[in-house]
Amino acid sequence: MKKNFLLLLMCLLTVHLSFAQNTISVQGKVTDASTGQPLIGAGVMVQGTSTGTQTDATGNFTISAPANGTLSVSYLGYQSMQVPINNRNTVNIQLQVSDTELSQVVVVGYGVQEKRDVTGSIASVKGEELNKQASQNPVSSLQGKVAGVSITNNGQPGASPSVRIRGAGSVLGKVEPLYVVDGTIVSDLSFLNPNDIESMDVLKDASSASIYGVRAANGVILVTTKRGKSGAPRINYNGFVGVKKATNQLEMANAREYATLVNEKLGTEKVNPNAPSTDWYDEVLRTASIHNHQVSVSGGSEKITYSLSGGYLNEEGIIKKNDYERITARLQTDAELSDNVKVGYNAIFYDFESNDAPGSVLYEAFVAPPVLPVFKANGNYGDPADIGLGNFANPRATLDRYNQISNGQRLVSNVFSELKFMNNFTFKTSLGLEYGISESRNYQAKDSLTSVQFANRSLLVKARRKDNQWLWENTLTYSKTFGEHDVTALIGTSAQEIKWERLEGRANDVPFDSESTLFLGLGDPETYGISNTADKERFNSYFGRVNYSFRDRYLLTATLRRDASSKFPKDTRWENFPSVGLGWVVSEEPFMQDLAYLDFMKVRASYGKLGNAGIPTNVAQLTATISPRYTAVFGNPPMPYVGGSIVRTVPNILLWEGVDELDFGLELGFLNNRLTFEADWYRKQTNDALFDVPVLLSGGLQGENIRGNFADFRNTGLELVANWSDDISNDFSYSIGGNVSFNKNEVVGLAGGNTFLLGGSLPIGRYFTTVSRLGDPIGSYYGYDVAGIFQTQQEIDNSAQPGAAPGDFRYRDVNNDNVIDSRDRVLLGNPNPGVIYGINTSVTFKNFDFLLDIQGVGDVDVYNANKGIRFGNENYTKDFFDNRWNGPGTSNSYPSSKLSGSNLDPNSWYVEDGSYIRIRNIQLGYTLQNDFVSKLKMQSVRFYVNAQNPVTWFSYKGFTPEIGGTPISAGIDRNVYPIAATYNFGVNVNF
Repeated sequence: MKKNFLLLLMCLLTVHLSFAQNTISVQGKVTDASTGQPLIGAGVMVQGTSTGTQTDATGNFTISAPANGTLSVSYLGYQSMQVPINNRNTVNIQLQVSDTELSQVVVVGYGVQEKRDVTGSIASVKGEELNKQASQNPVSSLQGKVAGVSITNNGQPGASPSVRIRGAGSVLGKVEPLYVVDGTIVSDLSFLNPNDIESMDVLKDASSASIYGVRAANGVILVTTKRGKSGAPRINYNGFVGVKKATNQLEMANAREYATLVNEKLGTEKVNPNAPSTDWYDEVLRTASIHNHQVSVSGGSEKITYSLSGGYLNEEGIIKKNDYERITARLQTDAELSDNVKVGYNAIFYDFESNDAPGSVLYEAFVAPPVLPVFKANGNYGDPADIGLGNFANPRATLDRYNQISNGQRLVSNVFSELKFMNNFTFKTSLGLEYGISESRNYQAKDSLTSVQFANRSLLVKARRKDNQWLWENTLTYSKTFGEHDVTALIGTSAQEIKWERLEGRANDVPFDSESTLFLGLGDPETYGISNTADKERFNSYFGRVNYSFRDRYLLTATLRRDASSKFPKDTRWENFPSVGLGWVVSEEPFMQDLAYLDFMKVRASYGKLGNAGIPTNVAQLTATISPRYTAVFGNPPMPYVGGSIVRTVPNILLWEGVDELDFGLELGFLNNRLTFEADWYRKQTNDALFDVPVLLSGGLQGENIRGNFADFRNTGLELVANWSDDISNDFSYSIGGNVSFNKNEVVGLAGGNTFLLGGSLPIGRYFTTVSRLGDPIGSYYGYDVAGIFQTQQEIDNSAQPGAAPGDFRYRDVNNDNVIDSRDRVLLGNPNPGVIYGINTSVTFKNFDFLLDIQGVGDVDVYNANKGIRFGNENYTKDFFDNRWNGPGTSNSYPSSKLSGSNLDPNSWYVEDGSYIRIRNIQLGYTLQNDFVSKLKMQSVRFYVNAQNPVTWFSYKGFTPEIGGTPISAGIDRNVYPIAATYNFGVNVNF
């Protein structure tokens, strides 16, 4: 893979062609006409040619040009200028702010808008903000930067984060947002290099998202990648090297402490407290390395522009032997064939390979007794049979014997053509294609490592999955200004097909000579096993949108999309998704002109319908199933009659999951817009959501569920965003921004009223920890409320738990019937965050720059299922040893070491506060002086040091309270892959 990357870099660098010209050398500086501050990255071109450059970190430029030529200078947000050279060697240029681009431009579905004209709730994050983090998935870099967006990361290399926009609105359907990259709908962003991103725009409300109809129930994230700009070829290198380390590593009991606990439990002296102690986390975790490199080249003429890049990532996981390599390549070209015709394409290639970690190893490191040695004196693995405490796996043996490799390739591309005609019309057609292959190979050798880790026969399992899709879209846009009226109208069509197929084969007795000789055909033919699954889905859509503005202050956005999905029966396949958004720019009113301190004020409101087609495959095709295995005896004389029982049933028709969303917003700008403020209140309700309703046994069903559109969910929230930025001088500027979001999740409707859905099964297998029922949040933790610890037998005799023992949990008798049973279970906690927030700051002083990002979550609970893993003599945490009950009066909060029986029932002791505050990113950079850089034939060089997730403050008694999961099993810690702190050093060079 490294050789392929070097070849890719060589190909990219050859694009930078040198050229000689017999012209004069012109140098100068481009600045803001009002403030005098330098404009970094302004484009300077020789008019009528493809020769161009960009200004450096101090606004300076040098270019070769004809003595009688003209320089064309442009910069985003400023009016372009054409400046005659007139045989001068020094040309300084001052640009005026463009009145037409004072407002930030944001990307909306099938177009762009100035933010001041937007009637919906849209948040935009620029690529330069994302690039200043070590996250390898661009979605992770949004954490703490966008109000209303909750992101849960996974520490495993290559893993995609979990994203919730304005809460979870489904229990059985899709809850992740829709991702659109340069107009192509994709399933995730794992294939995308963050350095290739120009901006990410998050569509949060129905007014902005309804243009995507049945895909938009969970919000939309639009990704725009970088495009070439006219001018001479510009080369950029951005790379870093660093290390990763687990933070807040869980402290387990050592050999002496473990022996004390187990001997207490067993009432014997079976375990020797003086045995050597093994720290199993030290055996499976490591300080890992990471390095990332990217080279990009862009440029072009006034008619053709291009951008291409290549990236290489090598990331080790903090679990030993786990590593991940990724190569990315991107090529983009835009060409103006005439004044009215433009064509272009964008292609992104992604290739990865990983040595996977066994999913059980963290669990094994948590439970393995510390008195079990890693190796015995003879060099063999430490065997649990030698210590007689249970059938524990040796975690080191698990790591050493595990042999699984995953790899895959993915190509995402889009080609478009755009035609402008009759001055006001633009027709665009685009075709998006995606093709992906993923493979895995797992080999279990014939071995005997320990008494519980052995295989009498080798086993080879190979799997291959192929994904492909096409998306064809056509839009016609009409834009016209009539006096004080501005109208933009859009109509379009969209058709998409998504297919996947998975093939898996397995065979025993495959010999191992090398990694390249592992083939199923070499195994025992009698043991061959093949499975083959596939699915196909098609969408067909028509949509339209009208944006209207009167006097630049009264705004209207109206959208309608009509969608059809092949997942649904023909008679329920189509649905309409309308929305309307209204805005009033109050600051443009004459009566507001005397308020010198207020620069901008806009109020807006929106309402719309969205849909969710991301339901389990083939739900609509399920039919009733009857089992004929029952008999009944009737009559006199008695006679047996063959009978049957319904074991599964579904309604005849399943409908879309629909979302109705109402949003009210306020935007303010003060003190020359140095201080901005934005607030949104929303109510987002999912209607007719899929839900499994339990059926009484008397109804003929064997304890099964009926699945249908039986539930309604509601998320209600408030989002607040404030930003302050100021340029004190040419040498000093700073900014500070913060956002906070409050969300309440609730089940507001269920068929039958008192029905419920259980979820969150524990590792022990027979316990459910969550309930989704009317009036409560989705996936609420559910169980017994611990009122203390039984201290004496007399307390037990006088309680509702006569079968308990001293040191056991004392459960609260909720209904006061003097019996502890299932009717005493109550809500114990909420896994849906009530508060999420972020603080983002940056400071620039001369050549130094500094940024600090803080992110946090509050009003949320997690379920520490690890504390309840008690099959036998598993290890304990140090916290348990220090706080356990060990006789009357020793503890009224922690049980004894005899943690078994009803003590393992879901209860409030396992539910902990999941709130945390984290330094998400901290970075210090230094840009070299311009004169030194010029000698090196470079435009700019910046060095930086960075720390990501270096410190997290929380009270949870685990590695991390940042725990994902499906809506009905969210926040349940079953030994999750820990989040790591990353420390790196990097350099960014522009040629």
